Amino acid sequence: MRITRHFIDVRKNGQSRRVHYRRAGNGPPLLMVHQSPRSSKEYETLIEKWAENFTCIAPDTAGFGQSDALPGQPEINDFADSVIDLLDALGIGKCAAYGFHSGGIILVTAAKRQANRFTCLAVGGYAVWSPEEMALFSDRYLPEFHPAAYGEHLAWLWNRILEQSWFFPWFATDDAHRLPVSNDRPERVDAIVREMLDAGNAYQAGYGAVLRAPRDIPAPGTEVPPCLITAYDGDPLQDHIDRLGELPSNWNAQKVRTPEDLENSCLAFLQQHETPLSDRILEAGNEGFISVETEQFDGLVHWRGEQGSETLVLHGPGYAMATEPDPGCIAIDLPGHGLSDAWDGDPPDNWGDWRVVIDAVAANLGTTDVRYPDLPACDPDRLYPDLSPDRFGNYLHMAWQIVRARHMFAPWYEVDPAHEKAFDADDLDPENLAREHLALIQASAAKHYHLALQSR
Repeated sequence: MRITRHFIDVRKNGQSRRVHYRRAGNGPPLLMVHQSPRSSKEYETLIEKWAENFTCIAPDTAGFGQSDALPGQPEINDFADSVIDLLDALGIGKCAAYGFHSGGIILVTAAKRQANRFTCLAVGGYAVWSPEEMALFSDRYLPEFHPAAYGEHLAWLWNRILEQSWFFPWFATDDAHRLPVSNDRPERVDAIVREMLDAGNAYQAGYGAVLRAPRDIPAPGTEVPPCLITAYDGDPLQDHIDRLGELPSNWNAQKVRTPEDLENSCLAFLQQHETPLSDRILEAGNEGFISVETEQFDGLVHWRGEQGSETLVLHGPGYAMATEPDPGCIAIDLPGHGLSDAWDGDPPDNWGDWRVVIDAVAANLGTTDVRYPDLPACDPDRLYPDLSPDRFGNYLHMAWQIVRARHMFAPWYEVDPAHEKAFDADDLDPENLAREHLALIQASAAKHYHLALQSR
């Protein structure tokens, strides 16, 4: 079963905020709220399992993934209300819900504020911090995170994410705070690093609101939907099961052995409670994902622009689509770039395979013209070095140096007076470089796309 991806505009108090969500299944709606600082991507494996029983809807919470941040200095009630606002925008009156760690805290708060919107809740790990723990977190747990001119922020980020499986809190590097789940798998660290790069400093708001949230368990006798809170061995929040105190009569808390046990317990609990089916779930009309299936590509292609436009705009290799396409144009992320899925296996070097995908997208969107990118004169092998994640995060620094240098020299690897190029100082603004940097490390098919364009 394919997980599809969508956007929706959430409007409230005269303001509009775009939310990205994943969806799969055809049963009653199940809202799945991820932990901070992750995104709905962390639920993909779980969605594939639970979509047999539910229509799984997993949004990127405000400020994470591809969702816009909340305005101002939001607190936990604001994030809880944003969940209700999302249900309104999607056209869902009532649903079941699942949240892990901070996602669970957001959902419990939402259920207290509008109990009639949920049939039941399942929560994986619910934090009840002591005053001493709250003081320990303070500003050390959530330092500001901004891109730096020479990529210094990337060294901190890699090690911050790497060592969070070694110690809790991550900065308490001593034997007393070691975790039993230590690992150094580059692919695991890379996945969270990319989500932090998506969020930027907005991670402080979402994460901080949860850490500052009071113990929000409803008092006994409160009319709230039934809830199961559970945590597995090795989860730092398993001990917090003993801190929950007295629960409402329709709430239960339990410790389990493994993550799989947690998932099975939560699924069984959610299935015990009847949730009404929902009508067609809504989505935005000027951005989304198109499902494309060819001999070599079977996935989603991200697009943005006004439907009915005639021109389809293709970005260059190693880049992503423009934030705002020109009027009368629709832009896409090519396979293996931006938010679009990667190719099945090695990306093709011949234009025919790329053209089949582009034609399918154009037919779906109704465009009749294609605008191609200019290609630089260069050696593709040197222009696009291997940026696969490594144990030490070197690929992040390599990519940052490339995006800086390519504003100054053409091609970027020919650093001499003959290859200098004019540039504006704003081109080297760290925020601009950060966007280009993320696009480059996402561009797994950059060299192949370049070669295919050459053969066109």
